[in-house]
Amino acid sequence: MPEAPFAPFPFENSIFSNTTHLIGFEFDGTACYRKGAKDGPNEIRMNSLGIETYSPYQDLDTEDICCVDLGNLPVGKGADVQENWWQASEYFLNCTKGLNFPGEGIRFLTMGGEHSIAYAPIVTYLEQYPDLLVIQLDAHADLRDGYEGYHFSHASIIRRVLEHFGPRHRLMQYGIRSGTREEYQWMKNNGTLFSSKAGFLEELDRVVSSKPIYVTLDLDYFDPACLPGTGTPEPGGEDFSSFIQLIKRLKNKNFVGVDVTELAPCIDPTRNSSVFAAKVIRELLLALDLNRMVK
Repeated sequence: MPEAPFAPFPFENSIFSNTTHLIGFEFDGTACYRKGAKDGPNEIRMNSLGIETYSPYQDLDTEDICCVDLGNLPVGKGADVQENWWQASEYFLNCTKGLNFPGEGIRFLTMGGEHSIAYAPIVTYLEQYPDLLVIQLDAHADLRDGYEGYHFSHASIIRRVLEHFGPRHRLMQYGIRSGTREEYQWMKNNGTLFSSKAGFLEELDRVVSSKPIYVTLDLDYFDPACLPGTGTPEPGGEDFSSFIQLIKRLKNKNFVGVDVTELAPCIDPTRNSSVFAAKVIRELLLALDLNRMVK
């Protein structure tokens, strides 16, 4: 059981209409450099108790939104790493099967864990929204066809979810600053990569307000000077102020779901990275809130 819910939300074991649902996925089995991301969900919950519920950036308060914490998905403990991952992923897919996210106002914020945990949430959203825009905020392209023997690796998560894309789905990638020559060639050929913040935000501004948007956020998107507690840090990332520029745009779009991954709290014993991540999630929850436009 998690140490505490993300303040001020209660624990529940059901999915509700017109509600945002927090859920944790404690897994870092395919992490190839520094592990520790499996401890991210509970660490974020604990550190959320030390930050204000009010956001001066959005003039909104998490005490006023409809959100519940579902705890953590059941991750297998066996010797087969991929089977452990699949047990939790399958649980997520099964518990959301048959639900109507758009019609019932169901939204999820999934906390990792390494980036591979985003597979089940993204696939679910692709099935729910035939015209979904997936925005990847990440230091790495994650387009490899498996890595170090793992088909569903943290380094291949975007490659795997692309296999579920329909003709009206779209991918936008920003923050990428590490990848293979082949990955960069693919992004160039498919027009998914935005190399400048101005160009990325301008393109987001052009997205019609009705288009559903899902964000997959690997915390190594941020510069390690801001957030060192992540498994594969890359210099040259974004800062919190830049993130708020994005949040203010998402707030006025049809922002329907998000995952936040790759906080490895053991790497940053100061807990500054954990507090940073908790604050990032606070802003995402407020931007995600269904009822914000009528308050």
